[in-house]
Amino acid sequence: MLSKELLRKKYFKLRKKKYYSIKKNFFMPLIKIIKKKVKKKNLVIGIYYPILYEVNVLKILEFEIFKRCIISLPKVKKDQIKFYEWNKTNIMQVNKYGILEPIVTNNQVNPDVILIPLLVFDDKKNRLGYGKGYYDKFLSHFLKKNKDIFTLGIAFSFQKYKKIPTSWNDIKLDNILTEKGIF
Repeated sequence: MLSKELLRKKYFKLRKKKYYSIKKNFFMPLIKIIKKKVKKKNLVIGIYYPILYEVNVLKILEFEIFKRCIISLPKVKKDQIKFYEWNKTNIMQVNKYGILEPIVTNNQVNPDVILIPLLVFDDKKNRLGYGKGYYDKFLSHFLKKNKDIFTLGIAFSFQKYKKIPTSWNDIKLDNILTEKGIF
């Protein structure tokens, strides 16, 4: 079994090599999930601003159903992430990792659904990110308070690996969405 660090290197190179621009229909399985959850007023969707050949989740903003939701983006603060309301017209700033994030003038929110980027995933819904543990820390803390949050990893199907090495602080996702559907 490859170590986490070797998996990160291998799959980052693979994602860079095989990356392609997704079509809007990539998110159709997510639309079905959101339709069930959108009955809740002010459904908060946590997304990420895509970098380094990640699946472009900003395409969900083209769907009418997401216009009825509150969209939020994470911001790194003191080695943790917090989510803030966001829309395409908001001014952004570049954080210490070179990632665009909202300026903290908007409301902090707790997402009902979080779309999470990843480098590698497996059949057991484990994910491997960039190694800082921001999403694991956020989910570990947040899931203690709110068990209803829905976590969805976003990836290409070629990012699947047989078995990712895990630690006690790794949080499994509810599902993974790829161009082949939901795992």
